[in-house]
Amino acid sequence: MNTIEQQLWDYIDGNLDETQQKAIEGKIETDVSVRRQYEELLSLNATFSAMELDEPSMSFTRNVMEDVALQPAPIALKTKVDNRIIFTIAAFFVLSILGILGYVLYNTTFTMPDFSKYFTLNLNIEKVLNPTALYVFIGVDLILGLVFVDYLLRKKLFDKDQSFTKGVKD
Repeated sequence: MNTIEQQLWDYIDGNLDETQQKAIEGKIETDVSVRRQYEELLSLNATFSAMELDEPSMSFTRNVMEDVALQPAPIALKTKVDNRIIFTIAAFFVLSILGILGYVLYNTTFTMPDFSKYFTLNLNIEKVLNPTALYVFIGVDLILGLVFVDYLLRKKLFDKDQSFTKGVKD
């Protein structure tokens, strides 16, 4: 919409202040194209005013609510965890533990002088327990802890839902 058309609509609706109204009235009186556009907008406004608004029937709300009541209620989606996923995760952790154990054993020197009863295990702890290894260990523990808490909360919520639905059915 151009600005003159917007100003004419505001003039017709009475949304202009006194100085703007006088400016629009001056444009209508002096400019023929603005006067023609003003008359077209006046006739369009009169047509809109004469139209009746369609209203829904009195039973519209009742009919809609009955249709909604007939729809089946959504049920919770029950999913089953594939055992292959669980075994894959377990295999990953077992291999990780075996890898760490192998790394520790590789970097450890076993010395047994003269087959005496003294057994020396020379473990370079600085090489094995560096800050990166510690952060990885703590991160994995944190993730496992969050998974466990999630499992407990879901189990508690599931038990709560089961007791609620049992009470509703009885």
